[in-house]
Amino acid sequence: MSDAKDGPVLIEFDEPARDTPANAPPVPEPDPGLPEPAAMQIAARLAARKPSRLARWFWALAAALLGFVASVAAWDFVTGMLSRNPVLGGLATALLGAFLVVLAVIALRELAAFARLRRVDALHAAAESALARDDLEAARAVVRDLKRLYAGRDELRWGLARLEEREAEIFDADGLLALAEAELLALLDATARREVETAARQVATVTAIVPLALADLFTALTANLRMIRRIAEIYGGRAGTLGAWRLTRAVLTHLVATGAVAVGDDLIGSVAGGSVLSKLSRRFGEGVINGALTARVGVAAMEVCRPLPFAALGRPSVTSLVQRALTGLFDRTASRPES
Repeated sequence: MSDAKDGPVLIEFDEPARDTPANAPPVPEPDPGLPEPAAMQIAARLAARKPSRLARWFWALAAALLGFVASVAAWDFVTGMLSRNPVLGGLATALLGAFLVVLAVIALRELAAFARLRRVDALHAAAESALARDDLEAARAVVRDLKRLYAGRDELRWGLARLEEREAEIFDADGLLALAEAELLALLDATARREVETAARQVATVTAIVPLALADLFTALTANLRMIRRIAEIYGGRAGTLGAWRLTRAVLTHLVATGAVAVGDDLIGSVAGGSVLSKLSRRFGEGVINGALTARVGVAAMEVCRPLPFAALGRPSVTSLVQRALTGLFDRTASRPES
């Protein structure tokens, strides 16, 4: 005969069940005193936004239509002037021809700028491939192309000579590219960092001081466009008008996609020191954060425009860039006694 009893079995838990709405932690409230970097976020999203296919067709057809109308109007104007007055008609023909020549030169410069940017992009990709495969021959080819790229730069003459003397002594891809990076790109990195600091300082100052509506947004757009174009020129890109816009979109699209255009605890802690934002006005806090986000854009532009990836030389720290750019800019304002 079995001792087991018939009936339901009661299982007792020693502790209550977790992860229920009753014992869930409360949702943290946002800090009302933390300023939002609206200007930089809006500027990045506007510049990185990819137009729709309908918008591209609209602008392409609009440009074609305007070009056709302008060409027909210019032709009618010149032919009509020639029939009325040959002297004035000849003058109009000469002016129109000079205008077309200038347009052709501008178009050639834009094409050359795109070719220059593609050359730098190809160098960057080849260097990454050589480092990944530890291919010495590919690294030597990258160094040869890099020397041709910077052959006419007077400030790099000494570095080119040093690289020429020492490259035969190195027999691994990492060491050869590290030597090229140290001899050629260290000086360019320092110049690019100064451009980033200047842009961050300008954006922070205008945001903090100018009370006009949309002034910070306009300043953020123009300062970042100018900064990215200058960084491309420093590294040998020499972007034209259209090339600079393409480069800017590439940089800001990467930032938006990775969520880098946002305020994080690390950024606030490194820039504000934990307490400075509470001492300054809200407008000054927005200036600090917009300047810090401009520095983030600058670091991304350096990574995109640099012909070699950051390996032997470390990538610039956003914290150090912001601290150098904003040192003394807000401290004296914050410590100034009220009148």
